[in-house]
Amino acid sequence: MVFGQVVIGPPGSGKTTYCNGMSQFLQLIGRKVAVINLDPANDALPYECAVNIEDLIKLSDVMVEHSLGPNGGLVYCMDYLEKNIDWLESKLKPLLKEHYLLFDFPGQVELFFLHDNAKNMIMELIKKLDLRLTAVHLVDAHLCSDPGKYVSALLLSLSTMLHLELPHVNVLSKIDLIESYGKLAFNLDFYTDVQDLSYLQNEISQDPRSAKYRKLTKELCEVIEDYGLVNFTPLDIQDKESVGNLVKLIDKSNGYIFAGIDASAVEFSKIAVGPVDWDYYRYPFSRRLTYKWIPFIELINSLYLLIL
Repeated sequence: MVFGQVVIGPPGSGKTTYCNGMSQFLQLIGRKVAVINLDPANDALPYECAVNIEDLIKLSDVMVEHSLGPNGGLVYCMDYLEKNIDWLESKLKPLLKEHYLLFDFPGQVELFFLHDNAKNMIMELIKKLDLRLTAVHLVDAHLCSDPGKYVSALLLSLSTMLHLELPHVNVLSKIDLIESYGKLAFNLDFYTDVQDLSYLQNEISQDPRSAKYRKLTKELCEVIEDYGLVNFTPLDIQDKESVGNLVKLIDKSNGYIFAGIDASAVEFSKIAVGPVDWDYYRYPFSRRLTYKWIPFIELINSLYLLIL
């Protein structure tokens, strides 16, 4: 049984930065991590990837050969990868014994709420390789500063959750920069917990450009509230406590917390319904080291000094 994350989100939401920071954090707490780059447009990787889609297909070649733009080219690449899923399986099999997997997907949102190729590929991997994956959907925190954009982010998150049918965690990324976007109309809990959206409708109505869409906004907000599925976890990828809290939530969603635990069904149930801030034995060093984009060799040195 192998655990991992499917990292998705709109362009600019910080997926690649997230994969880089998350892989560093997970290695710091003792997990072997393999990052799989499935974004053929990502040609400047800050991390060392175990599998790179560019070894199979390149977006630039697709655009030239088939006279496609970036969006059409990305859809073509995902279709091609789905049809050549055996290639990806062969690359992943050597990693299954010891590694925790991070899948860095493209930022084209249509792939995750409209097209089926990415979903089919993920489901095929889960079935054949016995993977336990959580979809981590990143949304830039600056969208909270604009009520209309925030409603759009809610709709995108809800659509993605319903389409992918995976354990799902929505994340407000770049939360450390949120103050630079201007003062929020409500406190942060309103945006993370997705509370009574009627207050947000009143805020939108005060904008002359959005007032004429008041009825549409009201109906959309009611759809979001009726489902009751969407909430957000704030994330500062450079803060170890913030990353640690997110890892605990992800581990609970995909079942990692149950791995290696020999207990009764009652004990499993207690863990499943309990809070995410349990005494987590997999974090031996998280409270003793400052996590601020430390190069991996410095992490090893720090761990060595702690052992001494």
